[in-house]
Amino acid sequence: MAMTIEEILNDPSQISGELRLKVLGLYNKANAGHIGCSLSCIDLMIAVLFLNKSAEDTFILSKGHAAAALYACLNTLGEISDEELDTFYKDGTTLPAHPAPRQYKSIPFATGSLGHGLPVATGIAHAAKISEDGTYSFALLSDGETNEGTTWEAAHYAIQNQLDNLFMIVDKNGLQGFDFTDKVLGETASAEKWKAIGFETVEVDGHNILSLNHAIQELKTHKNGLPKAIIAQTVKGKGVSYMENKMEWHYLPMNAEQYQQATLEIKERYLNELTNA
Repeated sequence: MAMTIEEILNDPSQISGELRLKVLGLYNKANAGHIGCSLSCIDLMIAVLFLNKSAEDTFILSKGHAAAALYACLNTLGEISDEELDTFYKDGTTLPAHPAPRQYKSIPFATGSLGHGLPVATGIAHAAKISEDGTYSFALLSDGETNEGTTWEAAHYAIQNQLDNLFMIVDKNGLQGFDFTDKVLGETASAEKWKAIGFETVEVDGHNILSLNHAIQELKTHKNGLPKAIIAQTVKGKGVSYMENKMEWHYLPMNAEQYQQATLEIKERYLNELTNA
């Protein structure tokens, strides 16, 4: 059963740790990669999905390679059953390595080919503005994804159409598929750039759920015609010492010993369970 909003706000480390353990368990059983990028954005998902998204709002995980983090959240929220979650990465699953559409209400579009999430979320935000239904559209992007031309086209469209119900949240962990992001195409996820083109922009610690919640709540009150950008400073592999800030954990699966160490570290760091590892 999902924790209540009050319980999460009172002890955010509890759900952060529980979801990290669930994510690690999924990847261990599947012997799959993309672990580091899921651990970097799990707190962002908690702030949106558990604390701020209404049933009518839309959330698009544009960085679809972090699908396991989304599945873990939706399982805790009761939309994905334990039995379904157990099929992750298996033949015939509804929970593949990247999110697939038309199976769950909270996964309306297939994502993973980077640069598509913000354009889709922008279109949804514009439709909501036209219908005046008062809903919000959230898109969670990787910082490497801000290299994509489609991301910038969507951004300018949002600015031109005054979509202040659009939230772009950037998981700025500083690493992308083959290098540090600032070494690939330069700094494309900076708050200064997004503010300069016309987004209302804030920077926040992407692992501080309370700060993230406060930023979203505050921005929701600003009906100023400006789309919103939250640049969240995160750590790839957050919570597991040997994964943190390591590019290889964009790809590698864990062996048995690594999985044991990872789970022990999460329990100690987030759940205050002392171990003798």
